[in-house]
Amino acid sequence: MTTRILTLVGVCCVTVSAWGDWSSQVFPVKSHDFGTVAVAAKTEFRFPVVNNLPHNQTLHIRDVRASCGCTTPIIETPYILPGQTGYILARFNTPTFRGKKGATLTVVIDQPFYSEVRLRVDGYIRSDMVFHPGAIEFGKISQGEAPSSSTQILYAGRSDWQVLNVRSNQPWLVPSFKQTVRGSGKANYELTVQVREDAPVGFFQNELIVQTNDRSMPNVPLRVSGNVETALVIAPQSIALGTLNQGTSVTQRLIIRGQAPFAIESITCEGWDVDFPQSVSDKKMHLVNITMTPRDVLGSQRAPVTITTAGDSPVRAKAILTAEVVAPQVVQTN
Repeated sequence: MTTRILTLVGVCCVTVSAWGDWSSQVFPVKSHDFGTVAVAAKTEFRFPVVNNLPHNQTLHIRDVRASCGCTTPIIETPYILPGQTGYILARFNTPTFRGKKGATLTVVIDQPFYSEVRLRVDGYIRSDMVFHPGAIEFGKISQGEAPSSSTQILYAGRSDWQVLNVRSNQPWLVPSFKQTVRGSGKANYELTVQVREDAPVGFFQNELIVQTNDRSMPNVPLRVSGNVETALVIAPQSIALGTLNQGTSVTQRLIIRGQAPFAIESITCEGWDVDFPQSVSDKKMHLVNITMTPRDVLGSQRAPVTITTAGDSPVRAKAILTAEVVAPQVVQTN
């Protein structure tokens, strides 16, 4: 019995030592800098934990502790199966801390062997700028809709402080801002974000960069998240028809997929005639050639193409049409 225990311990030790610096493989990211953030901004980072340990062993994270109250660590995936990826969430406590802050996160692993790994987060929480609320969270969005949501930027300090620009790293997240208060060292702005109709299906979490005229800390991130859902998937989601004459028809093939068999009741687009062959049976996927003719529109077009299913509980989904419609030239004869 004693010999067997020693043998098992030896196997475990050989496995860990033979793997070298295993923690760099399991924790591909060991540090994160939040940069400069505003008071009350919802500031989080997920450290990935990749279980590519040998011998198909499950990895268990027992505990994570932080060296500073400025950061709250959360184990999102205590047990990580072989070949899977889990996460440890580091939440920067921007509502209650100010200035340059940082913390060491000590991760305690007790399976398949005991070990401790240290992660690091740093950042600067500026006290003169506040987002209210601290993030823009859309929740569920129906694809094809274009919702918008806002937050307030509250500043107290320099009399000449101002927001110069707001940048987005996604073309379908469209920010805009306007000043609402100015005076006595205060400046307030309303920042609005619209999710365009062609946003891809699925969960998204992105950052907008608020650019100010501060020389030392000009850029401040703001988190934007949401989940675009649809009962029908349309491909292509963006129907680009180019330039065509008013009254001229163009044909486009669409692939329409549903979670359950369905028939198509109608396909419409305001200002356009839309013709398509009626489906004779319910199917999970339809290949449809639609013929579109601009009747009552001119100029640059960006319009939703609405597809409605048949039945007692119809489902609607939208693709986006873009085109440049020009007036037909009149040929003059002498």
